Amino acid sequence: MRAGPAGHPATGRPHPGRREYGVNTAETNGPALRSALRGLEIFARITEEQLDWLVSVSQPRVLADGDVLFRDGEEATGFHILLSGGLVVTKVVDGREEVLTRHSTEEESAAAEDHDGKPSAAHRFTGELPLLTDGSYVATAAASGPSTTVVAYPKPVFFEMLTRCHGVAAVLIPVLAWRIKSSEVQARKRATVEALGTLAAGLAHELNNPAAAVARAAQELAPALERLTRTAQAWGAAASDAERAALDRLAEELEKLPPPVTTDPFAQADAEEEIADWAEEAGTERPGLLGSGVADLGLELGWLLERLQGVGPSALARALDHLAALLEIRSLAAELRAAGPRISQLVSATRDYANLDRAPEQSFRVTEGLENTLVVLRAKLAGISIVREYEPGLPELTGYPGELNQVWTNLVDNAAEAMEGAGVLTLRARAEGVCMVVEVVDTGRGIPAASLPRIFEPFYTTKDVGKGTGLGLHLSYRIVTQRHHGSITARSRPGETRMVVRLPFAGSAQPCVSPAETPETAPIVGTSPS
Repeated sequence: MRAGPAGHPATGRPHPGRREYGVNTAETNGPALRSALRGLEIFARITEEQLDWLVSVSQPRVLADGDVLFRDGEEATGFHILLSGGLVVTKVVDGREEVLTRHSTEEESAAAEDHDGKPSAAHRFTGELPLLTDGSYVATAAASGPSTTVVAYPKPVFFEMLTRCHGVAAVLIPVLAWRIKSSEVQARKRATVEALGTLAAGLAHELNNPAAAVARAAQELAPALERLTRTAQAWGAAASDAERAALDRLAEELEKLPPPVTTDPFAQADAEEEIADWAEEAGTERPGLLGSGVADLGLELGWLLERLQGVGPSALARALDHLAALLEIRSLAAELRAAGPRISQLVSATRDYANLDRAPEQSFRVTEGLENTLVVLRAKLAGISIVREYEPGLPELTGYPGELNQVWTNLVDNAAEAMEGAGVLTLRARAEGVCMVVEVVDTGRGIPAASLPRIFEPFYTTKDVGKGTGLGLHLSYRIVTQRHHGSITARSRPGETRMVVRLPFAGSAQPCVSPAETPETAPIVGTSPS
């Protein structure tokens, strides 16, 4: 698919006074129209009487270049036959206009489209899918070329056409099947690209902090080592054997100290200031570094004074200089130690999330996929509290963890968007009979009651036009039900949306279905596999 600017998809030019329809012309009336319709594959099998009826109920239109036939998101009102010229079908996704397909009556142009298996008849009609699903148009169709002629059949006439003209269905149904399959292939490609984009963005964001820590520590390490060497020489020249032994014991004790469990930030700030003031009076070169280094370990001035009792006043300043240099090296080493495992964790989470080095079907733990998803989406979850309720000792599942990670990503991403940076995201995993039950619960705005029964339908979205494809939950539904023989359901009310996924444990011969709805429960949406 090709993304274009916000003007006409074929030319990139703006649409001055973009018209919804053109005007009737003589060439689309009477015998000329009858002859044109008879020459179309979709009407090749109808009788003369049926053709006469089609001519009588037709609404011919002539479109100029860029004129809109129908718009994404509008209620579907008609079935359209392309007599001459061309149509370009586009959809705005994330602010960019993508060309989904082109219809053309020119043999050369039509042949160029058929490399993806597009039936030739598919070039000559459009608009049937939303009519059959009683939905809205899922894309925008506009004329491409100087003159495009279409014939519109309003919705009631379209259904009467299917009843009267049985031969129409013989051509329409294979095209409809191809379009549905093509839409799902495009949706999977888009979902894969979006997942990789989410993965890349999340990884870049998460790697920034540990990578910056490594770079900073590496940059500061060389001058810190120089200071350590210089202070060691000065301390060695100024201290007696007993004084050197006292500082050595202090350094060894610092190395063995565990990290503080909790520290009162106000008490730590007071301790840091007190140590720095004392060190400055003692004549050390960097009192601030000494104060922060000791206070960060949860220690106070009294602790330090007690261990420096063996150092005389004449050597104290050099002892503190060397101690500050030791603490600086210790701090840089701690940063490197913390950053290394964090980077390894991110790489591991990314590998597991993308499932790059595993066989397609395998045993896996659902909770690992949930945790990897949280790592990848950490930036989007900023400001949102995470609650984990995982039942201990859950058995492994057998399936496709990479595909399920797309499901978890879609559910968590939708939850984050609904909460708009503030709220509680709860992830639950538990055993229920032969099934694993995973719940993703958010405290966001909820799904409108009128929309809830349709959220798993392809192309249905509650987001503004251009902000969602309407395929995320549909693909999640197919991954869960068709690939893993499970079920996915939704309950929602203002302040709580609960997405429930049921997956069979390894070795289970039964698919996991959702429990029957009772009058006391909130509406449940989603069907189990058939």
